[in-house]
Amino acid sequence: QVQLAESGGGLVQTGDSLTLSCKASRRTISNYAMGWFRQAPGKAREFVAGIRWDGLNTYYTDSVKGRFTISRDNDKNMVYLQMSSVKVEDTAVYYCATQTKYLRYTGTPRAPADFDYWGQGTQVTVSS
Repeated sequence: QVQLAESGGGLVQTGDSLTLSCKASRRTISNYAMGWFRQAPGKAREFVAGIRWDGLNTYYTDSVKGRFTISRDNDKNMVYLQMSSVKVEDTAVYYCATQTKYLRYTGTPRAPADFDYWGQGTQVTVSS
């Protein structure tokens, strides 16, 4: 079982930068794909960014391309989401997740159902 804990959320202004962190414990995530999702009030949870187990492939939803960067440090069991040029519409609870169904998976999972362990989320609020 994997335990995930996000941190780094907060209140920022439009155009600011923010870095979210996700710490995994109880089990290494170095062999598994990781993803960041977000959920705004009244909306479904949506995919934001994903990263391959070895960090050699990253992919994003269109609305954050060029502004957000996902990265990982397998030695530290950490995943990060660097957010820049944030917009009001980026306001949401952000979750990190891992899929442990497939070892060293080279696909690009995007659906919440593709991931089996989730953190508790961290709130990001962007004011205008």
